Amino acid sequence: MAADSTLLLSLVEEFVSGLQDSKAKDTATCVKDGQFTVLQLVEALGLSLTSVQPHTRARGVQLLSDVLHDCYGGLTEREVEVLIAFYEDRLKDHYVITPPVLQGLRALTKCTVLPPGSAVSMLRSLFQDVHVQSLMLTERACVYNMLINLMATREAELKGVGADFVFGFVQSMDGERDPRNLLLAFQIARTIVLRGYDLGKFTEELFEVTSCYFPIDFSPPPNDPHGITREELIQMLRDVLTGTPRFAEFLLPLIIEKLDSDVQSAKLDSLQTLVAGVSQYEHKDVAEFLEGLWASLRREVFQTSSEKIESAGLAALTALTSCLSRSVLSSDSEDSLSTFLELVLKDCKHHLCEPDLKLVWPSAKLLQAACSASNRASHVITDAVMPSLIEQYNSRAQCSHRRTLLEVVQRFVQSVRTCENEESVFSAFRPSLCSMVFSALTETNASLQVTATSVLTSLAQHTGLLLDSDVELAVDHLTRLLLTEEDHRVSLAVVECVGALAGLHPAAFITKLIPRLKAEMFSEPMDENDNGAAPEKHSHHAVRQRCLSALAAVSTQPSVVQESTPVLLEVLSSAHAGSVVFSVEEVVSACRSLQRIAEQVEDSEETGRCFHDVIIPRLLSLALQAALQGEGSPGRRSPLLEEAVLSAMVPVISTSCSRLQPTLAGQTASRAVSLFLDGDVSFLPDNSFPSNIQLLKKQPGDSWSRSQMVCLLLGCVCSLPRGVEVPRLDLLMTELEEMSCTCSCPLSYTSAAKCFAGLLNKRPQGDALDGLIQRTMKRVCSELDSASSSVRTQAFTLTLWVAKALLLRYHPLFTTLTDKLFSLLDDADLGPAAADGFSLLMSDSADILNRGCHADVRIMYRQRFFCENSAKLVRGFNAAPQEKKPNYLKALSNIVNKLPKQVQVSELPALLSLLLEALSCPDQGVQLSTLSCLQPVLVDPPPALIQQLEALVSRLLALTSSPAMSVRTASLRCIHAVSCFPEHEVLPFRARVLRALARPLDDRKRLVRREAVRARAEWFLLGSPGGS
Repeated sequence: MAADSTLLLSLVEEFVSGLQDSKAKDTATCVKDGQFTVLQLVEALGLSLTSVQPHTRARGVQLLSDVLHDCYGGLTEREVEVLIAFYEDRLKDHYVITPPVLQGLRALTKCTVLPPGSAVSMLRSLFQDVHVQSLMLTERACVYNMLINLMATREAELKGVGADFVFGFVQSMDGERDPRNLLLAFQIARTIVLRGYDLGKFTEELFEVTSCYFPIDFSPPPNDPHGITREELIQMLRDVLTGTPRFAEFLLPLIIEKLDSDVQSAKLDSLQTLVAGVSQYEHKDVAEFLEGLWASLRREVFQTSSEKIESAGLAALTALTSCLSRSVLSSDSEDSLSTFLELVLKDCKHHLCEPDLKLVWPSAKLLQAACSASNRASHVITDAVMPSLIEQYNSRAQCSHRRTLLEVVQRFVQSVRTCENEESVFSAFRPSLCSMVFSALTETNASLQVTATSVLTSLAQHTGLLLDSDVELAVDHLTRLLLTEEDHRVSLAVVECVGALAGLHPAAFITKLIPRLKAEMFSEPMDENDNGAAPEKHSHHAVRQRCLSALAAVSTQPSVVQESTPVLLEVLSSAHAGSVVFSVEEVVSACRSLQRIAEQVEDSEETGRCFHDVIIPRLLSLALQAALQGEGSPGRRSPLLEEAVLSAMVPVISTSCSRLQPTLAGQTASRAVSLFLDGDVSFLPDNSFPSNIQLLKKQPGDSWSRSQMVCLLLGCVCSLPRGVEVPRLDLLMTELEEMSCTCSCPLSYTSAAKCFAGLLNKRPQGDALDGLIQRTMKRVCSELDSASSSVRTQAFTLTLWVAKALLLRYHPLFTTLTDKLFSLLDDADLGPAAADGFSLLMSDSADILNRGCHADVRIMYRQRFFCENSAKLVRGFNAAPQEKKPNYLKALSNIVNKLPKQVQVSELPALLSLLLEALSCPDQGVQLSTLSCLQPVLVDPPPALIQQLEALVSRLLALTSSPAMSVRTASLRCIHAVSCFPEHEVLPFRARVLRALARPLDDRKRLVRREAVRARAEWFLLGSPGGS
């Protein structure tokens, strides 16, 4: 025990007299270990605490406070009571002792065993004996943290003090300027107003002491270590000012005053604060300020040049109107909402009668903002405005005026929200609104027709605004426009409109639109011998394209899909049979419409069955019929044999298979495998096929029409969820490998390679997978290494797709394939193709090996590939002969161009010399890819790039004369970016650049001339006052 006492006295002496701050940690450790207690420490500090020297007393208190900071959790209630009394007494001591006293009190406020009444006692002593704003920043923060701690644990005690607590806080905060402490002070103030502390007669004082910071104009210094942002301060202060309705009488006049400011940020902050405030207020809180608020809001919307301010002003009007709408009327109370809306209507309504003046839109926006606030407000506004708008529309003859009025009506309809079973506020105007829309649809003005379709879509969203007869009439008008209107904008708007309406009223589209579109598509154009045949054929082709788009747009409900998909399938079968002449482009469009339906239709067993039982078998059957016909008949060639059509069928099948329920997906896989391995055609419609059909085997006479169907197998089995098992997978992959290495048809061997890769990507990890990969690699490498092989291209294609499949899943054997691809860059025949292949590795594939097909795709695979292989590429470039270097440059450009921009900016400096070399490569694709890589780096150039400025400028200027417009445009953008480099670096190039840019100013392409003007203007201003 004596030893412990000696140790304690030694620690105290060394800290107080020896000024060794580390002894505080040692002392705290001893207290935690139980060698002595905190009260024993106080006794040991006796001589220090009673010293006549203030600094000695301060060191003694500092030691005690440092120990409490680490040991407050182990104190007893009696110890806490003694320490509080000690510290409260020390607050009356010399000012140099105050900082450590505050630190000790702060530690005590964290104790869970504070005696009753001690929180109030501490705060009374603090408010009476300490002038907070005379303290240093750290001590002020200590005071605020004390208050935060006590408010979190002793709320009831502090509320018992009444308004004295608020007054003490106001005095403590008054004059605070440091943003770190302001965050703490705002946090305390927010708790006071939100937790219901008694403000008493100090409501205005609390508001004044916080509102003096409104609006916040703080800008953090660069590299601020504290990380305090202006947005944090704004939000915290806003929470305080809008936290209680008792501040309304002070806040609203302040907002009106701040809205007169010329500072845009102050206006925006004021409007956003108004929105937050009125959401908490009742109508009586804002009633006396309505005129001033309306005048300010009207001015901001009418006169502002900022979209942000306008949007915030409209949001504020909506919030204010919503606040007034919450009032409960009694017989003797004033209706504040009606009074306010009268102000709004008085100032805005008359502008709606002037559709050719600029104030019509600000007025409409204000009225719509008020209208959207509540059901009551929407009734008042629409009853006042709609009759006038309808009358104006009917009396105006000019299409531009009618379009403006129709757009205003549309905004009103969109702004009002109605419940599902609630009558629309526009019900009284339904006949007039429908009449307006239908009359606009019969006009010849395209803009008016487009607007009418938008209004029709908006009306359909409101229950009861379109009766069945109105829907049928709308379908008739829309059908007429689809079939007769050639304006592209109108056709797009009509297709969008029928898509929206069909989801709400499917029956009318099933009975009226789809039969009419079918009849139009299957009608024949004029005879070719007629003099007007060419334009007629073009027009009929355009009509068919619109019909196909409309069929896809309306097919969002299962009932519509059941009617629309047979029409599209009939287009394909008629094109194949030749009963109706359809162009290849039209057949492709029909396939794309089927794909869109598969993407957008809601998932249900009904739609799944439709695709599984009808659409997929029908597509396979038609493709097989075309393939067999192509082998046996030298006459007419079916459009379904065209690569474009087969490629368009693939996403139809893959999209539908990716969304099938597991049971149906498994059945589809089983059917597809049986068809391609065994020739099982039993599930196909129109089953008149010969027996023993071989689709994956080499055909006599090197026929390729059957083998092309492997692309449809890709759609069937490679987009299935990973949980769906593909039967006889090993045999299937063996056949696919054989086809991809031996078939001479590019579509066939490429599709086989893609299908093989898609299945490989999803196979589970293990020895079986590794063995399969190694066998495949051995085969393709032997073909690639044989210069006389006739299937090197096929082997390369398989290598490329297998490499991509393994790259996406981070398979370790991918490295071997990568090295093989790099070695092929030196190959005389395959070098350019290998360079292009790196673009395929780094790009997203649309039809396979993507997340939509449930492929195994790991995050950041591109970055990983770049990090592991960029050094190999540089070494290969340095070692390659001169004639092979362009292949390496193209490969590098393809890899870097697919990286995320952030990675490009960080990694390009190391590859800068190669990229500059790539700019001199004659391949225009390499040039364009490299320019697109360089452009983001030029915005913030690294030192390495500035050092190579001579080479960069020379190459960029040379490319401004490239034969390719895209290269000329990209090089001019880069030259423009170089003008923003440090002025002393680029000024020596000014005259040279200006001379070189004279030629592109006369370029035959407008886009090139535009970029040349922008670049030359920036270079011309270099070195001048106010220039770059």
